Amino acid sequence: MSRYPGRPGRLALRVGSLAAALGLWQLLTTFDVNVWVRFSQFPTVTDVARAFADRLAGPDYWTDLTDSLTRIVTGFLLAAVLGVATGVLVARSRLAEDLLGPVLEVVRPVPAIAMVPVAILLFPSNEQGIVFITFTAAFFPVLVSTRHAVRALTPVWEEAVRTMGGGRWRILGSVVLPGALPGIFGGLSVGIGVSWICVISAEMISGQYGVGYRTWQDYTIVNYPGVFVGMVTIGLLGWLTSTAVELVGRRLTHWLPRTSYVPGARPRPARTPASTIEPGKAEEARDEHLV
Repeated sequence: MSRYPGRPGRLALRVGSLAAALGLWQLLTTFDVNVWVRFSQFPTVTDVARAFADRLAGPDYWTDLTDSLTRIVTGFLLAAVLGVATGVLVARSRLAEDLLGPVLEVVRPVPAIAMVPVAILLFPSNEQGIVFITFTAAFFPVLVSTRHAVRALTPVWEEAVRTMGGGRWRILGSVVLPGALPGIFGGLSVGIGVSWICVISAEMISGQYGVGYRTWQDYTIVNYPGVFVGMVTIGLLGWLTSTAVELVGRRLTHWLPRTSYVPGARPRPARTPASTIEPGKAEEARDEHLV
């Protein structure tokens, strides 16, 4: 069986797949293919590239980028802190679960973008309202993942700390938070993606400046290459921020065993050194293998 390509080979595969997708896009739009879906209305890759270059040369693009990133970072950090704190509190306290649980479970299914009218009524400025929408979008994934991660911890760890004289805060700092970190970062990864979806939608509805606002303005004036510039920008920003969260999570959970999955590869059975097997048992094992 051939080995799966190493890191350079995998990088080449990823670049090749992206190039193939762009090439297919260029062909479908150049020849105005209309089969079930209409590619005749789509801008070509070269049109989008030219529009992207024009945007990069102007100041508005960087202003929109800065505004969207500021809203995302502010709302996401608030959601990370409050979501983890609330999740730990609800998971560790029956009183908090009884008081906060019903309210949170009723509000949680409501889409964050549906909170736009609430944000307009609550906050005096659109900027604060958009940050609130971003916070709401990330808060509940972080809360739910933290709650489940804390409840899944092995009770033996907590009992061991109590046996050694550790109090409530020692248990929280040495058992609860470290043990729940993998689950917490899973929720953070989901939260940052949902935050991008909702902040772009909020900017389209009530924003002033921002990638979402500019994308919607391009759509209203039928500037389709500009729309795709916004879409590509959103995708790149979402990928970069999600990667940053994942890298921080790997750094903070460096003590976890890392598995390297290779598609199509068969796991190798663990071998026991021959020196650790007694002579009599080694002969029995050899005889069984021959049989």
